[in-house]
Amino acid sequence: MAPRADRSTDAHPSERVQTYGGPVAAEELGTTLIHEHIFVRDLELERNVPGLEWEPAAAVERAVAGLTALHALGVSTVVDLTVVGLGRDVRLVSEVAQRSPVHLVAATGLYVAEALPLHYRFHGPGRLVDEPEPLVDLFVRDIEDGIDGTAVRAGMIKVTSEGAQLSEAEERVLTAAAIAHERTGIAITTHSVPHLRNGLVQLAFLQARGVSPERIIIGHSGDTPDLDYLRALVDSGATIGLDRFGMDHVQDDRTRLDTTVALLRHGYADRMVLSHDAAFYSHVTPPSWRAAHAPRWHMEHLQRTIVPELLERGASEADIDQMLIVNPRSLLATREGDRR
Repeated sequence: MAPRADRSTDAHPSERVQTYGGPVAAEELGTTLIHEHIFVRDLELERNVPGLEWEPAAAVERAVAGLTALHALGVSTVVDLTVVGLGRDVRLVSEVAQRSPVHLVAATGLYVAEALPLHYRFHGPGRLVDEPEPLVDLFVRDIEDGIDGTAVRAGMIKVTSEGAQLSEAEERVLTAAAIAHERTGIAITTHSVPHLRNGLVQLAFLQARGVSPERIIIGHSGDTPDLDYLRALVDSGATIGLDRFGMDHVQDDRTRLDTTVALLRHGYADRMVLSHDAAFYSHVTPPSWRAAHAPRWHMEHLQRTIVPELLERGASEADIDQMLIVNPRSLLATREGDRR
């Protein structure tokens, strides 16, 4: 078991977090949903496939209303982990952010499994267009300069892997993420597949490239009740994302709650974050499907249902604050010029 550094309940005065509205003091984040999406889209499909239920103006109104309702429930910050490969569109989301009382945090990264987009398959060291790794340039530019020519700077790096072992494409993305992290100090969060225990593979790969587990979240860890696996992750010093509450078609909430309570009893509140992985629109699971098949899969579910149930089952208010305020703040916060 690796020693775990304590996460202070107080933010350092110089710590900042990049949001759609610019940098804010870390202490202003408050209750934070650290793994959500505003819009998950496929821009090419939108232009060529009818029936996706996508209408931009209506989607913006739905998102503004949803974030306003969240704020009334006490949520102050939402991290939008929509990256390249999931239809990231910061210009449209900026319309939502400007009208929302909630801080929105953007992310950089690339959602990929077996194959990179064509551009990246042919650009890079030793490839047809032989040049320095363009993924590093993309991630660092998003963090330091802004996304898509805007002033919106990314506050987190998002990477994915789908198999028991990393594909060549996934290795390339995770390597670029590690380099971008080293240059900027921004934390890395992952999309993992817990029944394959591949969070351990992600963790080992990133650690081997110099990323401290303290700056890594292994996402979707709550999709499994395998406590031995989950304890191996948190004992390394990494944080686990119990971030799909309401996603009953993957794992029922009762099992997710059992897992959360068991980990709290083992003393792991300082290494867990809670969220939903929900969206106000997704072309994968459009609004009509969600309404019929996943009615609890929305961003109000934690505050309305899950937090009260955790408290009833013995979680303390301090546990809830640790998972929803202290841990997200510690992971998102950096100091200008920081190199962690």
